[in-house]
Amino acid sequence: METAFATVPYTHTDDLFIDGAARRAFTGSGWRDLAPSERAVYLRRLADEVEKRSEAISHTHTWENGSPVYETSRAASNAAAIFRYFATLAPHLEAHDVRPFPDGSAETVVRQDPVGVCALIAPWNFQPASPTPLSIRQIADAVVAAGIPAGVVNVVTGNSAVGDALVRHTGIDKVAFTGATPVGRSNGAACGELLRPATLGLGGKSSALVLPDADLAQMAKVLIRTCMRNTGQTCCVSTRILAPRGRYDDLVDMVTATIAAAPQGDPMDPATVFGPSATAAQRDTVRGFIRSGLAEGARATPGGDVPSGFDRGFYVTPTVFADVTPGMRIAREEIFGSVLSILRYDSVEEAVGIANNTAFGLGGTVFSADEDAAPFAGRHGSGLGVEFGLEERGRVRAALAGAGRR
Repeated sequence: METAFATVPYTHTDDLFIDGAARRAFTGSGWRDLAPSERAVYLRRLADEVEKRSEAISHTHTWENGSPVYETSRAASNAAAIFRYFATLAPHLEAHDVRPFPDGSAETVVRQDPVGVCALIAPWNFQPASPTPLSIRQIADAVVAAGIPAGVVNVVTGNSAVGDALVRHTGIDKVAFTGATPVGRSNGAACGELLRPATLGLGGKSSALVLPDADLAQMAKVLIRTCMRNTGQTCCVSTRILAPRGRYDDLVDMVTATIAAAPQGDPMDPATVFGPSATAAQRDTVRGFIRSGLAEGARATPGGDVPSGFDRGFYVTPTVFADVTPGMRIAREEIFGSVLSILRYDSVEEAVGIANNTAFGLGGTVFSADEDAAPFAGRHGSGLGVEFGLEERGRVRAALAGAGRR
């Protein structure tokens, strides 16, 4: 059977991927002519095939980057859910969209057209990248089994030079990049020069605002998933906890006890919560931040040292820093490891100011007993574009409906 994907050792002069498999699939496979509802059928098949490979995806992902199997066991179901979610958008994309001219003299029919060949550059923490090229093979196998035409999905792995070549190649119609903010800035600049659309999912330094009425026992149940998911190697986790001064010590005690009690060890052990850093370089980066926090006067309540008992793997002791002030490096820069900072505030207005005083803008969390007191797209240093939604189309339709037009 002809495969629906190609694994290509791409170079600056090798156009097999872009002008070969991908462009041929776009112009000649019939895929771009399918209605959204027809594509949705393939997405649902793909979701089913991904779920069939759940264990293989989980184990391969854990072997590649050290993510605990506790985390990766949900990878296939999460991916399948995303495919099914996009399948549900088909009716919205097929809806008759008629918009009036500003002067009311005529109407325009707006139609959605395929973008073309897209370069989707993914990071190593949850997706395929040059250090983690194997788990995507399981997805590629699912693509074949789902009957998606050959060349529609292509797998290209390599170093930063490969990514840069894809971003700048004239055969690419759109770029979606997820990764570090400095690389995102470079990619965004290249796309701007080429007048090419880009979606950038970059770094984060999100805050968890704990309001005075928060239930700390309930917070403890979701703390690790909210603030240290995947050994802290997740861009949207809330790694800065903002605590009211009157409850600061209680919150530090709760966070300390919760993190200290979470098992660290073999990522293939289902009981392990904290695995190793994905690479030696990332381990060294995290340790550098820990040293910086100690040097600037923060207090490590657990952690701050090198874990004992590990003769293999790139392990860092999960660390909670108390007595952190907003100007410290650990409170300002993305660490991408198992390190939390807890800051004090005297008023909610001050807390909001601290949360907003960052170069990033990816997400946030509010812990409160009042649901009305609590509130995903990147802003500022966290990127450009919105995922999983039709917000702009929804606003336009709402405006047209309000004007008596549909």
